Amino acid sequence: MAGDDSAPAGDDTLETTHRVTIGDARDLSVPDESVDLVVTSPPYPMIEMWDNLFATLAPDAGSALDAGNGQAAFDAMHDALDAVWAELDRVLVPGGIACINVGDATRKVDGRFRVYPNHARITDTFEGMGFDPLPDVLWHKPTNSAAKFMGSGMVPPNAYVTLEHEYVLVFRKGARRSFEPGAAHRYESAFFWEERNRWFTDLWTEVRGRVQDLAAEELRDRAAAYPLEIPYRLINMYSVYGDTVLDPFWGTGTTTLAAMVAGRDSVGCELDEEFLAHFDDRIADVPDISRAVIADRLDAHREFVTERRADGDDLAYEADHYDFPVRTKQEREIRFYEASAVNPIDGDDRQYHVDYDAV
Repeated sequence: MAGDDSAPAGDDTLETTHRVTIGDARDLSVPDESVDLVVTSPPYPMIEMWDNLFATLAPDAGSALDAGNGQAAFDAMHDALDAVWAELDRVLVPGGIACINVGDATRKVDGRFRVYPNHARITDTFEGMGFDPLPDVLWHKPTNSAAKFMGSGMVPPNAYVTLEHEYVLVFRKGARRSFEPGAAHRYESAFFWEERNRWFTDLWTEVRGRVQDLAAEELRDRAAAYPLEIPYRLINMYSVYGDTVLDPFWGTGTTTLAAMVAGRDSVGCELDEEFLAHFDDRIADVPDISRAVIADRLDAHREFVTERRADGDDLAYEADHYDFPVRTKQEREIRFYEASAVNPIDGDDRQYHVDYDAV
């Protein structure tokens, strides 16, 4: 396992490390098979806000757009992303998971309107590399716009369905990871039964908007940052304490923040150094976010227990570390670690160390 050094050692503390590099994700400065989980949201091909970026990364894409050839532009943009996916194949451990948050694009090029299916193109690439696609998630993102429908409105047949969802694509590199029997760090990483039922559904409707933070609004818009809850859920769903999480499209660092809150190590890669300048403002809030997130999860479970008991179900097992019962045997060792301090490593503002105390 890539991140064993920071796994809980049977005491009441935990430590994690986090590193951000400035560079091109097509050439990650990450050792082979050193990452357990990837959680990322790349720039979406054929979404206009990323045209200039793709024109820089893949000049053929810009030329194709100028020529009114949408399909050629779409293919060129994905060719640039394919080089990043090849790097993920290199750095993921056998059995590692990649979670890719992406939306499809709708666009009129040279007078013709169509959808560009980014999720399908990325799925084809990962399958071609030998990854196994796992069930994906549709993240529903309703818009409040009164004029959200496209096309001719009430007159058929030239109105179009509005895209109000994005995909969280999930891929596994080969066979499932194996753990030693009874691995403490794995069972401490358990989620509650009722969380499993909510998180492992294929439609997420209750995740709303983008989490507010101290980074500049303009930077958040440029990065199209997703809510903290998205990577936080995925990290808890697909990794254990001691694992390393990678985000090759780091942006404003939301995946790193989620890893800090979840008690996992992380690595990020970002082309635009300007984003990093605002990250220290965000990490100052990590202890408060950690306390709030853990309190919410514990309170929600206690409420679940109260409701079940009211229905005559006393639940079957007692939690080892808390004063409440749990629904299944696998939850008994569940344990939460609250971030207490975040500090740069040796004065390097691109590396961070986080200390935790068990709750």
